[in-house]
Amino acid sequence: MDNVQSAPEIQLVIFRLASEEYGLPITKVQEINRLAPITKLPQAAAFMEGIINLRGRIIPVIDLRKRFGLTVTDYTDDTRIVIVEVKGQTVGIIVDAVTEVVRLPASSIEPPPPAFVLDAQYLNGVGKLDNRLLILLDIDKILTSQEEIALRQVSA
Repeated sequence: MDNVQSAPEIQLVIFRLASEEYGLPITKVQEINRLAPITKLPQAAAFMEGIINLRGRIIPVIDLRKRFGLTVTDYTDDTRIVIVEVKGQTVGIIVDAVTEVVRLPASSIEPPPPAFVLDAQYLNGVGKLDNRLLILLDIDKILTSQEEIALRQVSA
């Protein structure tokens, strides 16, 4: 949470997953793309959707619904692959929709509640924007060390 609250405000890319809104610091987002053909890999982790070819680069793609244990639904025209950097590695994450980019004052960010349904290790906090609550993800903690190693081998 320190990196989120060190600035007077933070710029966030807001996306929807199931019925909730999540935020990622814009500095972690490289680009946002429409859903592209994904090549499945044998014996990959359940949440690992596969790989895509992004302008000649092989990028591993994670389905965040599967990663968070949410109900999996069909992809729609709003489904996006958000290209992010996770500990120096480029990864695509599939989200239901990217809705907006907002500036959020650090003063409106609180730590995650202790009894949070989603594993709190993924969270930087909860942001309050008007009457909305935004779940702020710590994208660097989305993968375990073993998963990071596996993804590096895929995109090598």
